[in-house]
Amino acid sequence: MGGKVVFKEYDPDQLTFLPYKLEELVPQGHPVRIVSKVVDQVDVKPINRKYKGGGASSFHPRLMLKLLIYGYLTNTYSSRKLEEQAQQNVHFMWLLGMKKPDHNTINRFRSEKLSGVLKQFFSQIVQLLVAEGIVSLKEAVFTDGTKIESAANRYTFVWGKSIKHNKEKIKSQLDELWKYAQTLAGEERLDTSPTTFTEVNAERVKQTIASINAALAEQEDVDPKVKQKLKYAQKHWTENLKKYDQQEKLLGERNSYSKTDPDATFMRMKEDHMLNGQLKPAYNLQISTQEQFILNYSLHQTSTDYQTLPSHIDGYEALYDTLPKAVVADAGYGSDENYCILEQKGIEAYIKYNIFDKEQKEGIKDFSNDSLHYNQQENYLTCPMGQRMQHIGDGQRITTSGYVQIVSRYQAANCHNCPMRGVCHRSAGNRVVEINHSLRKHKQAAKERLNTDQGIKYRKRRPADVEPVFAQLKHNHGFRRFLLKGMSKTEVEIGLLSIAHNLRKWKA
Repeated sequence: MGGKVVFKEYDPDQLTFLPYKLEELVPQGHPVRIVSKVVDQVDVKPINRKYKGGGASSFHPRLMLKLLIYGYLTNTYSSRKLEEQAQQNVHFMWLLGMKKPDHNTINRFRSEKLSGVLKQFFSQIVQLLVAEGIVSLKEAVFTDGTKIESAANRYTFVWGKSIKHNKEKIKSQLDELWKYAQTLAGEERLDTSPTTFTEVNAERVKQTIASINAALAEQEDVDPKVKQKLKYAQKHWTENLKKYDQQEKLLGERNSYSKTDPDATFMRMKEDHMLNGQLKPAYNLQISTQEQFILNYSLHQTSTDYQTLPSHIDGYEALYDTLPKAVVADAGYGSDENYCILEQKGIEAYIKYNIFDKEQKEGIKDFSNDSLHYNQQENYLTCPMGQRMQHIGDGQRITTSGYVQIVSRYQAANCHNCPMRGVCHRSAGNRVVEINHSLRKHKQAAKERLNTDQGIKYRKRRPADVEPVFAQLKHNHGFRRFLLKGMSKTEVEIGLLSIAHNLRKWKA
């Protein structure tokens, strides 16, 4: 038989001679101490300026900043959960000096006081990392993007194409009503407005419907369906057009937005739990990292990565008054505009173009545009059979970002009976190709740069530097959806998340 079982003494009502000090319950080197130490070093004057004098006293901005940063570091994102932690969690109690802000105070501070200024604190913390020699602002950075879902309702679509279609429909029906009124009442009964409507607006539609009603008022044989349509038009069209105008202002250059978060754009998400490629309201988060520390972040309303790079780099320069030596990114950023901008700023672009990986495996196809030899001095191309392709003109293409590209067109002199015609091209006449010489030059330079020893090192390092950061934020720490709505508030959330990530990694 075994010996007698002995239990440790347990008496929850037992008194202690002295109360515990919270200081003794927080181990040295604990992340909460790192947060407290770092936030004590940042300048909080930008937040102080947002407070108005008078009234009841407020919690100190430094206290509130510590609460939110440590909350995001411990995956506590909800203001109600943060309120609960401040009352129950020893580490939060030590950090706050036993102060207990409620969830409304926490949410107001996050939404209002940190809006527009948090990035200044983020940059100060990055500068501390620089001072420690952990990262460098002048070395290469690794840039990538991910989509994060908005807090908006997922099924509140407003589409730019739908607005355009509805306006065209009103314009077409108004034109039909006008022509019907002309036929029935005679042009002398109508005003001098044009008989076709190139565009419609609320005021003009209102006036036109009034004119049609007046012209048909004395007519006895008006089609009942026309009367019904006029009645509907008078009741709805003017208000609908006002609504469409307002929606187009909210859209701006986008093609969609959410009714419950107008700043969010509908995007396809990789994390698709329904596995049906469903569009969801989201924001495009861009980060630049080094040694898996976030050096810059920016939030965008466009789903395409290449459009985000110019403003992202401008943001980096505004934060630190310097630029990185190089930007390393995948093919999603390889555009003529981006290559040009980085070249002008003196930044080395280790950025793939759309077919770089394919070319590495298979080489350049014999009959592709890029395979055609270009004689710059005489401005002609040479086709695979050695025939000159003469320059026949230039044109312009304007990208969605407004960047103007110059496109040159070249045409072969005679493709008739060419033995290679079937694999070279399938058009009816002689082959015509369009070449963007600026892009072609940048692609060639990028290819040479990416295949240097340094370029190969950067290409190997990029997926191991920036992509794990997204895995940390979204998968390990469960931040897949914003809690707040609107660009200014979601930028605050990303700022807190980025600061928390850097401090968590600094500790590690």
